[in-house]
Amino acid sequence: MRIGVVFPQTEISADPGAIKDYAQTAEGLGFSHISTYDHVIGANPASRAPGRRWPYTFESTFHEPLILFGYLAGVTTAIEFATSIIILPQRQTVLAAKQAAAIDVLSRGRLRLGVGLGWNEVEYEALGENFHTRGRRVEDQIALMRELWTKPLVTYRSEFLNVNDAGIAPLPVQQPIPVWMGATVDAAIRRAAKVADGWFPMVPAAKAQETCDMVRGYVRDAGRDPAAFGLEARLEVAQETPDTWAGTADIWRAAGATHLSVNTMRAGLQTPSDHILTLRRVAEALGVRPS
Repeated sequence: MRIGVVFPQTEISADPGAIKDYAQTAEGLGFSHISTYDHVIGANPASRAPGRRWPYTFESTFHEPLILFGYLAGVTTAIEFATSIIILPQRQTVLAAKQAAAIDVLSRGRLRLGVGLGWNEVEYEALGENFHTRGRRVEDQIALMRELWTKPLVTYRSEFLNVNDAGIAPLPVQQPIPVWMGATVDAAIRRAAKVADGWFPMVPAAKAQETCDMVRGYVRDAGRDPAAFGLEARLEVAQETPDTWAGTADIWRAAGATHLSVNTMRAGLQTPSDHILTLRRVAEALGVRPS
């Protein structure tokens, strides 16, 4: 099981030096990947209907994942970059494919593209995309991106997308780039099992075995090989103690997870340095070592 970290988007600050230090420390400690969330724009709750809970607002710091990875590709050498996730249907498909290919080239093949539908209609509205057709469009988007990543010229026509004998250059190192999906409802999990290379299960370790068994069954139902399908679990430092970190990792490993990401956000850490210090403690507890 590959153990990585969740980039602390909302708590890392806007300091490029702190971002570089964090990534280089994670790589130096031996973590296998950096995962990061995606939110393009935040709403002002005061101007919205009262009573709605907003996990993130206009005050929440979010570095754009693909721009971030372009920067980190230049200051690291081995650590993998994973979006977990970018909200694909609110992005233009060909542009997203081009940006992902560029990151893959600049990082020499270190991108894993996690995608999902999102929950925030405010972002879709601001980006000029239809919130209500996002589920129908995402499979189409993935299919076109894979074509663009593996062929010099593509002709593709569907209800939502149209490319006429055109292509992107340079093509990515990975052909195609791995596409994983984030999903929580059953229909979306089945979609991931059908079209994605892996899935991000957002469930507690107590449900690890039943969750992994469930999605592997869905992968079989789709006529695919469960052994080739990835699963990336989450260790939430805010919900655990140092004494339970290793046990949580062991539970997910036994359930068949291929990846585990350690999230240090919402754990009361005050500075980027606190996040880095916590990474060191987690690495020691989980036996993470430089390769």
